[in-house]
Amino acid sequence: QVQLVETGGGLVQAGGSLRLSCAASGLPFSNYVMGWFRQAPGKEREFVAVISQTGGRTDYADSVQGRFFTSRDNAKNTVYLQMNSLKPEDTAAYYCAADFRISLSRRVSEYDYWGQGTQVTVSS
Repeated sequence: QVQLVETGGGLVQAGGSLRLSCAASGLPFSNYVMGWFRQAPGKEREFVAVISQTGGRTDYADSVQGRFFTSRDNAKNTVYLQMNSLKPEDTAAYYCAADFRISLSRRVSEYDYWGQGTQVTVSS
């Protein structure tokens, strides 16, 4: 049974930082591209960041470029999202997802497995 469990969300003031973690089990983690997405109330789920199987390639949404950084530790079956200089518009539920392909996808529909999400709230 595949499980992706996100942790690290919470309430933070604008300008602050948070680090999200996503622990995976039940799948060959190092074979999967790992993505981060977010969804605010009343909005569609949107791409945030993605990292290749080895961590050598990453891609970021324009809205978070230079502020958010994703990394992974294949020995721990965990992917991370470091979020700096947070803004109120970053407030959303954040999800990690696993994709069994070579390319780095920004499409929700191309991901095979999803976590339950963790809430990030940024106050102004």
